Amino acid sequence: MSEINLVIVDDHPLFREGVAAALQNEQEFIVVAEGGSAQEAIELAKKHLPDIILLDINMPGSGIEAAKAIATSCPVTKIIMLTFSEEEDDVSKALKLGARAYVLKGVGSRDLKNIIRSVYDGHVYITPSLAANMLRDINKPIEMNLIEELTEREYGILELVAAGKSNKAIGNELGLTEKTVKHYMSNILQKLQVRNRVEAALLAQKLPKR
Repeated sequence: MSEINLVIVDDHPLFREGVAAALQNEQEFIVVAEGGSAQEAIELAKKHLPDIILLDINMPGSGIEAAKAIATSCPVTKIIMLTFSEEEDDVSKALKLGARAYVLKGVGSRDLKNIIRSVYDGHVYITPSLAANMLRDINKPIEMNLIEELTEREYGILELVAAGKSNKAIGNELGLTEKTVKHYMSNILQKLQVRNRVEAALLAQKLPKR
């Protein structure tokens, strides 16, 4: 089993230490550093290049800003937001800026471990209640003509996005450049009338199989 290196950043030491203790009960999780602010999150991400970084949103300097900086400077590090905020704007911003998961505090340790493993394996995760809200907001009837506008290539790419694969991974699998995949994604978002790849992935779960 692969070891997963983690950094945990939360401005509440007791909560942060509790999460670290729960994760380190299993040998596969190694907490390499902890911090309490956005600036510390960015510095620790650059220093350790962890597999996963857990970020709170409401901490000094803003977890959203930390996610943005880390996604740009440390693209190998996958970002999980672990927060109390259920604001849809926070969810959308975090995911758009590069977070791979959005998890509400209160999650059980077993579920959190499974989420971390899933994100490490390349998948996207949103706490089900929040995902349901996002789907509700984009739950306009899916007109068949929107689906039919997707080419076979676009449909194949959408299925890989729904499986949690990055543009680079999709390109490698399909023999395309990352730039070409980004071009396809822009077309897919426009055709399905959604705002970002996370919404597209959620919507893909409702599309009929070809």
